[in-house]
Amino acid sequence: MTRQAMPSFLLLLCVTGLRGTTETGSELTELTSKGFFKVLDSGKASFIYFGNAVNPSITLFLEQLEKSVEVLEDYGILVAKVDCAKEKVPTYCTIEKVLKKVYLFRGGVMLRSFVTDTVFDENAIVAHVLFALLFNEVKYVQTPAELQNIEKAVKGRADVVLAHVQALGTAEHRAVMEAAFVYGAEYQFVLTMGGTVLQHMGVEEPGKLSAGLWFLHCKLVSRRWEPCHHSALKKPLSTVQIYTFLKLMDAPLLTEVSADPADVKTVHNHLQSPVLFLFTQRETLALDRSTAESVAWRLRGEAGVVLVHRDHPGVNVPAGHNVAYRLPAEGSRVKYLTLQDIEGVMRLFTEGDRVGLELEEEEEEEEEEHWSVLDILDDEVSESVYRDRSVNLESHLVPALTSQTFSTAVAAAGHTVVLFYNSWDAVSMAFMQSYLEVASMLKDVADVSLALVNCDDWTEVCTNQNASQIPTVMLFNPGERPRRYNGMLGTESLHSFIRLSRMPAPLRLSSEDEAESFLRGDLSRSLSPHTPALVLGLFNSRLEPGCMAFQEACLSLRGELVTGIFAEPQASQWSQQYTASLPALILSRTADSHIHTLPLLNSSTEEVISIVKRAALHPLPELTVLNLPSYLELGRPLLILFVDRDDSESVHARQELSTLQDRGQLDHYLPCWIHLARTPAGRAVLESLLGSVPHLPALVLSQLGSEGEVFLFQALRPLLAETVQRWLSRVQSKEEEPSGVLSDEQWGPPVPLFDFLAVMDEAVPGFAAQRTEEEEEEGEGEGERERESERLELSGALPSLQRGALSFSMLTVKQCNRIQWLPR
Repeated sequence: MTRQAMPSFLLLLCVTGLRGTTETGSELTELTSKGFFKVLDSGKASFIYFGNAVNPSITLFLEQLEKSVEVLEDYGILVAKVDCAKEKVPTYCTIEKVLKKVYLFRGGVMLRSFVTDTVFDENAIVAHVLFALLFNEVKYVQTPAELQNIEKAVKGRADVVLAHVQALGTAEHRAVMEAAFVYGAEYQFVLTMGGTVLQHMGVEEPGKLSAGLWFLHCKLVSRRWEPCHHSALKKPLSTVQIYTFLKLMDAPLLTEVSADPADVKTVHNHLQSPVLFLFTQRETLALDRSTAESVAWRLRGEAGVVLVHRDHPGVNVPAGHNVAYRLPAEGSRVKYLTLQDIEGVMRLFTEGDRVGLELEEEEEEEEEEHWSVLDILDDEVSESVYRDRSVNLESHLVPALTSQTFSTAVAAAGHTVVLFYNSWDAVSMAFMQSYLEVASMLKDVADVSLALVNCDDWTEVCTNQNASQIPTVMLFNPGERPRRYNGMLGTESLHSFIRLSRMPAPLRLSSEDEAESFLRGDLSRSLSPHTPALVLGLFNSRLEPGCMAFQEACLSLRGELVTGIFAEPQASQWSQQYTASLPALILSRTADSHIHTLPLLNSSTEEVISIVKRAALHPLPELTVLNLPSYLELGRPLLILFVDRDDSESVHARQELSTLQDRGQLDHYLPCWIHLARTPAGRAVLESLLGSVPHLPALVLSQLGSEGEVFLFQALRPLLAETVQRWLSRVQSKEEEPSGVLSDEQWGPPVPLFDFLAVMDEAVPGFAAQRTEEEEEEGEGEGERERESERLELSGALPSLQRGALSFSMLTVKQCNRIQWLPR
């Protein structure tokens, strides 16, 4: 069937001689029995109702059917009826008084029948008929994996138009089907009814979206692991809006001109779409072009973007302005603005009232300048700061400390946790909600209190505590050195650290019964969810070599693990049941109660810490946002099994990997698995590795060699220990083709951490210290050198993994929805 509209006179020629009688003034063709079979023989598509009587409900249906005649005839589809009281068409004319079915034919084949209650009005008729005719061309998807398979199949060849409708037969469904009928040869149309597909497309509240449409730019993607950019239609779904949107998708992403904005004409003018003008000059052309392309991607479908070369002799742009725009309703009139950041530009087209954004209102200038720092942070942090902008920092659970109250608060009995933050720092404010949640979780714990110090106001307190990198969390306990929290900036991680820090490190055991009870977890049962392992050091006496190193290691590991020490004469005899020769370490992993025995002879503190951390790791772990940094430290290629449910196939796959692990055949890899239902970020990881989501469970090998190649264990092979081993051997011998390549981007904080006190001192030397008069009299020279030395020491003290963990902390802000956290 042709996609082109069929002229009315040609359609009339096709049905001449087929028509019997028609009702006066009716456009609905009434066929005779002979005419019906001629329609079938013609090979044309036809939508025909058979009936022999009329009741009120059928009358309403026939009225709607008649309304659809002209529309469907434009698509080359004949709409007709057969009066079974006059014509006896076999099969379709029955003895029933009233028939409630209507049939769609293509040539001599009946494609589908519809109950009249389904095709109840013109929209439903047109939508269902076109949907049935295009059944093999318009794909229907229910999951993101199905959509990604379609993307993968068309990359480099065609773009994808994804439409969401709440129900079939609606006006929106009709608009999409009409567009698919016209543009189906140019684009791959895909239909969905919502669910996880909308979440995959970034819709935060899928239940509130009645209809939507996205254009997936896949045609220009040359590599299958690269994602397709997508642009959303942000207007109601209608035939005109979809037509305009698709035309805008064909328009150039960015237009560069050397002319006054008022004289510039683009396709957007004809399509009644706004135009945004950004200005550049020769010295900053490359940077401005990159910025303009980024803005153009974000505004695609909403506004055209034009980059104007303002230093060209023929261009006359008012001085002091960096942005201009033109609305379709205002002809060639151009409005010039001065905006401080890209978000201000975006709000010109994402908020209804543009007048208030022209910055003629002085009240807005200060607010936009305050928020401009968000431009250099990623969207996750910016969204979190905006979401939590009304957080009450004066909560009674977390009192704000000053220079007068700080010393008294941290000297009080029990454990005092203090957050050092800046109110202007986006990361501090994003973490604030997690900090308050921890305070609420620990409000009934008598010996724990949480507090805040705003380093904007009390810089001397932050300086004295070496809190130069913000945010910083420190735990104070009378009689002990303050401990800095180096974990991730999330609720669960901080809560576990505080809980574990309340336990003595190590817990001193004096009998065999206590040692057995410790390994069973009886002495720390409430802490089992927070500690990955129970670590017990065995010594003949406290004077034994290595005992001191072990105790120092336990202090360093405090807040991460529960540790104990059994340093008594009977420890040697008791340890024989574990085949341990003293000094030794016995480790019991809480996840599987597996016991490890490790020697500690002549081990230094650093070696003990390394031994304990490695032994505490699960041999076949489930990767989560919290534990990923610990496993990345091992530096081994990741052999990841991706699953999305706990069915027998997924469990069996894990068992096969465990078999290989037990045989020692995976010692050169880090075998692990990710449950996409529990760790949604895993789906983004899989997409970044392969470019799409394959059939699950899927086994992927990544971070192999210097080229960052990614290999997918093909689903056609049975996922058995032997086949996996042969596959790994083929990968090592370069007989397997990679399924993707990781980019060279390194994961880390969205912006570099910086010593804000040093920045303040650089602007005004000595200002950040806020020294007292007595200190000033001691001489500025010596004090300045000491402070500079201290700052240099602090800037180099933070391990690289801690810096990287900051980017992971952002995952806690939005439950790991879409951050790719498996870098090369």
